[in-house]
Amino acid sequence: MTGKRSGGAVRLPETAAVLVVRRGMREWVAARGGRAPVVVGLSGGADSLALVAAAVVEAGPVTAVVVDHRLQEGSGAVARRAAEQALALGCVDAVVVPVAVGRDGGVEAAARAARYAALEEVRDGRPVLLGHTLDDQAETVLLGLGRGSGGRSIQGMAAWNAPWGRPLLGVRRAQTVRMCADLGIEPWDDPHNIDPGYTRVRVRTEVLPLLEEVLGGGVAQALARTADQLREDGAVLDTLAEDLRRSATIPPAAPASAEFVPEMTSSESVVWGSGPDDTDRPRLSIEILATAPAAVRRRAVRVWLAEQGIGGLMNAHLQAIDELVSDWRGQGGVAVGGGSRAHRLVVAREHGTLTVRAQPRLDDT
Repeated sequence: MTGKRSGGAVRLPETAAVLVVRRGMREWVAARGGRAPVVVGLSGGADSLALVAAAVVEAGPVTAVVVDHRLQEGSGAVARRAAEQALALGCVDAVVVPVAVGRDGGVEAAARAARYAALEEVRDGRPVLLGHTLDDQAETVLLGLGRGSGGRSIQGMAAWNAPWGRPLLGVRRAQTVRMCADLGIEPWDDPHNIDPGYTRVRVRTEVLPLLEEVLGGGVAQALARTADQLREDGAVLDTLAEDLRRSATIPPAAPASAEFVPEMTSSESVVWGSGPDDTDRPRLSIEILATAPAAVRRRAVRVWLAEQGIGGLMNAHLQAIDELVSDWRGQGGVAVGGGSRAHRLVVAREHGTLTVRAQPRLDDT
């Protein structure tokens, strides 16, 4: 479904909630260089409806995109209603995109992946604005902290991570709800948002309220401030890590005429022969890596692997890889994601370098 509107923006009342949301939107637009066409991901909930209303006034022409995950009965009607509300608020276009949600990583993760893929497909070079609020940020930081997922997870969400924009990270969820009431808009209440079967819902409805009570309030704001500070620190570490990666990188060796057979030494054991494209992979100097602080070294390794298409690393992976540099005891390599049906990718220590090798997969039959 798609719909277009030729009229202008609806005049917004100057209530306290409206002004807070508009200010967040205005500051985001100014930081990105001024008004320009944008896409807004619209669920029909209060956060995204408030974002649409503010974007129509403060940004350039707004196209609302409603992703219908088709996980609940009547989801199509909910999506169409949200699109109609967007047009009534002054969007130049409103599009409903039905998607198929898989099961990889659980329903919540699969729905998120399908949603982002749909938004990417229709954005046509425009930034996509998402209605995440300060409360969402606090929940994200707390979840990352509880799972021990490392510094990146407790940096929370960035206001701009191209092409994704989050103008409302300084706005409370209660303010978006109040803004919708001030505008006479009835948002959709997703039943998933109160389903205790989802970990995030329990953090929202049980953990954060308890922390607010025990610590005397201000917890959500404190968690959001922590995320901002860690993101600033992380940017510095990322710069240092990139410098380290460049200085430690050894370019791929010239292709050999015969299959590589690793030389065994008394101090290092490389247990695999060459696999597909191994000669095309850059290596990292152990000597140079070992001189760097662990926090910088692990980030450099993450970037090095990402450039080879290897992502989705857990802290356990990075710790084990780091021990190949800092605590070498003759241990074998560390299996990472990627590879093929016939080979899996393994980070190994080889002749004074970290390298990625393709190890034949064991036949389970």
